[in-house]
Amino acid sequence: MTDPDDQNRLDALSARIDAIKEGHAPKPRTPDHHSQAQLAWRMVIELVAGLGIGFGMGYGLDALFGTSPWLMIVFIFLGFAAGVKTMMRSAEEVRSRQEAELAEDDNDRPEG
Repeated sequence: MTDPDDQNRLDALSARIDAIKEGHAPKPRTPDHHSQAQLAWRMVIELVAGLGIGFGMGYGLDALFGTSPWLMIVFIFLGFAAGVKTMMRSAEEVRSRQEAELAEDDNDRPEG
């Protein structure tokens, strides 16, 4: 059998392990119900901003050079492309953040 000293040491070790586990326990998550809506609005604003900036630049250059409406059309398409590119970058940023959170959650789970 085991000595009483060994049993006391095992109990003390078990208590220390439990205390450390409590200190490193993941904090409860509060789901953000607005995060998806915020992301959608962010993407819409990025697209509209690209279109608006492209329209403004094209209109201004058309007025300056007298090439109405050709530069405006070209810059609207360039603004649309820039808006889509920015939207894709935002989506990639959100995806990588979610993957990092999932990986962190997987690492925090005890094995067993």
